[in-house]
Amino acid sequence: MTLRSSKPDLWKLLKGNLNKGNTINNGSFSSKRVVSIDVFRALTMFLMIFVNDFWTLTNVPEWLKHKAAQVDGIGFSDIIFPAFLFIVGLSIPYAITSRRQKQESHSTIVKHVFKRTLALVIMGVFMVNFEYINAQALIINKHLWEIIMVIAIFLVWLYYKPFQQIGTKQIVALQILGVTLFIFLAVVYRGGSANQMEWMKTHWWGILGIIGWAYLFNTLIYLYFGKNVIYLILTFIVFQLLNIQEFTALTSMPALKLVVSASMHASVAAGMLVGSLLLRYQKQNKEHFFIAALAVLGTLSLLYGFAMREYWGGFSKIRATPSWTSVCIGISVFSFLILYLVVDKLKLKSWAKPIKIAGTNTLTCYVMPYLIYPIMVWTGTVELLERVSNGYLGLLKSLLFSFIIIGIVSLLDTLKVKLKL
Repeated sequence: MTLRSSKPDLWKLLKGNLNKGNTINNGSFSSKRVVSIDVFRALTMFLMIFVNDFWTLTNVPEWLKHKAAQVDGIGFSDIIFPAFLFIVGLSIPYAITSRRQKQESHSTIVKHVFKRTLALVIMGVFMVNFEYINAQALIINKHLWEIIMVIAIFLVWLYYKPFQQIGTKQIVALQILGVTLFIFLAVVYRGGSANQMEWMKTHWWGILGIIGWAYLFNTLIYLYFGKNVIYLILTFIVFQLLNIQEFTALTSMPALKLVVSASMHASVAAGMLVGSLLLRYQKQNKEHFFIAALAVLGTLSLLYGFAMREYWGGFSKIRATPSWTSVCIGISVFSFLILYLVVDKLKLKSWAKPIKIAGTNTLTCYVMPYLIYPIMVWTGTVELLERVSNGYLGLLKSLLFSFIIIGIVSLLDTLKVKLKL
């Protein structure tokens, strides 16, 4: 947007744009798609890389860090992952609608959903097991184990379409090599302590694993019941109730768990409901109803979260308490609403260009630090950066690290190298 001597009337601009619908498009940051979804995803991934780098810092301000399990509170880091889960749900209606418009059969879509879930779960389990690795008992260096894991991920789930010229057999051979590397990593893995060695476990499934399970259940629900918004509202409410059940005082009534905490499913369900409402009101050319619905949903989620704080375990990300779940959903809803108004309605989107690749090559951005960190440790870069890893100077370093990761992914994208499930 160019600067002019007189300021535009933002309300008139916004009001006029509310009547302009968007269409689904597979391109990135196109005016024909809901650009704010990509921007929200990019911003969340950028911040996730940023907060995940805090392990290299000292004297990080308390309000930025994750709160301990038994502490009643929410740090800035505690709202990033639920926001990403919300975006996963937000994208489901658009992804399914796009596939249906391509005339894909119901069974084809279901197969794709299960295949994507399996990939996310496998990656999540390997990544979370790295956190519990016993370096002394491992026959290879643990950082080499991590690097091989990333190589295996790229070999199996690389987007091979731009490289079809190398031949189908060669591509299959590379994917088989990737699977072989995964098997090797599993065979040599050693976890636990010297007194109690353990093999690979699911643990808490890892971030990608949690996303995979929550994506699976919610996508299947949308496939069968997504045409009726009432069913999506009921789904959201049921997941909220199941989240409460996880903290019930009735010990004779064990919590019903759909693999991972209902908190994760609820965050995805909230995003799925919002995405469905946006699709519906766009088609009806009544986006002002969508904006009102988001304002109501966000407000109710915040009020409910604070009201239930003292009854259901306070605010705790680690324990996935209902109050934390609801407040984070409220924050995600209002964050998306603001981005939707700014990016899609007011067309103020140039500020997001430096991080836009994180909104389209999100998986590649998430995986890349697992390659960069072991290289930094091996080369002594982490130790060299200790002088600039304290307090606010350290935060600047972590922000720079986020931009570097996004820059690397952008460079790989120009070479057509990216992960795609």
